[in-house]
Amino acid sequence: MAPFKTSFTILAAFFSLTFLTTIKSETLFARELSAPVQFGLKTEKMTHLRFYLHDIVTAQHPTAVPVAQAATTNTSSTSFGLVLVIDDPLTVGPDLNSTLVGRAQGMFVMSSQSEVSLTMAMNLVFTEGAYKGSTLSVLAQNLVLKNPRELAIVGGTGVFRFARGYIQLRTHTINMTTLNAIVKYDAYALHY
Repeated sequence: MAPFKTSFTILAAFFSLTFLTTIKSETLFARELSAPVQFGLKTEKMTHLRFYLHDIVTAQHPTAVPVAQAATTNTSSTSFGLVLVIDDPLTVGPDLNSTLVGRAQGMFVMSSQSEVSLTMAMNLVFTEGAYKGSTLSVLAQNLVLKNPRELAIVGGTGVFRFARGYIQLRTHTINMTTLNAIVKYDAYALHY
């Protein structure tokens, strides 16, 4: 019986150590932080940005390029199933030659069978001024024919770390033949 007791004791000790190690590692999975203090963040502030997005579909150097579509996309009145990748310029004014302040990079998906609607997942990457190197992340539905419409700001980096807010859009111009568009963005971002 002594070997059985010894084996049982060793086995019990092994499982206890394994169990305790598991509990210890699981408690390290998440912990609460006082974010502003621990990350050196200051008081939250609201920033308003106004710029124009130039969505160029038809040109020698397009900034919105179709990369995939469903078998039925061409027969859909809403282009349902079309996926575009974008690298659209953001400018201070509606003229493409006005000061470039950044780029909208991401993708648009035509996601409604009943209305012209995009699901947008993109980063607004700022390249000038106090916001150079910072981004705002957007994930939202864009009802293209509605004026005004809103997009959700779901995050950001750099100056816009921990950002949240919304963007109000208004179509400035759209060419229904080329589908090239200029859209006015008024972004309201709450951030540290």
